[in-house]
Amino acid sequence: MSAMTGIRETAAPPLPTVPPLRLVTGPAGTPAGEAVRVAGPTLRVVDEGHEICLIARSTVQAAIEVLAGTRPAQQLARRLDQRCLTALQHRAALTRRVPSGSSPTAGRLHRNPSVRSVRACRVSEDVYEASAVVVEELRVRAVALRLERSRLVWRVTALEIG
Repeated sequence: MSAMTGIRETAAPPLPTVPPLRLVTGPAGTPAGEAVRVAGPTLRVVDEGHEICLIARSTVQAAIEVLAGTRPAQQLARRLDQRCLTALQHRAALTRRVPSGSSPTAGRLHRNPSVRSVRACRVSEDVYEASAVVVEELRVRAVALRLERSRLVWRVTALEIG
């Protein structure tokens, strides 16, 4: 209680949280153009560049796992075009053929891969090119890929793993 005014000092109550406004057509009798508060989630604008980076990250991770022999290449059939899938299967077969005793690092290639960063660049409305940095147990490698939109689905049409 304050000695001068006789008013008790209390902590202010927390402010209520208010969901964001969405403009919708109001019920009959609502003036046109007036904002009406509607319960429920707000719509989110999808960032296409971010979506491409997520697709590139998961595709690169899966491709490195195919090379390591921990994932079947057929799991990438929906994401890669036929030419890229065939090339990846061929490279994975060659990697498995290398005897582990031929070099000290042969048995440890493609172990514990982790995609560290992904960058994407828009080439045209339906084409992006992306690059990724993959860290493995013994080395760091670069991966480049080209994604093209076909029938509302993004497909990898070029995949280069360094």
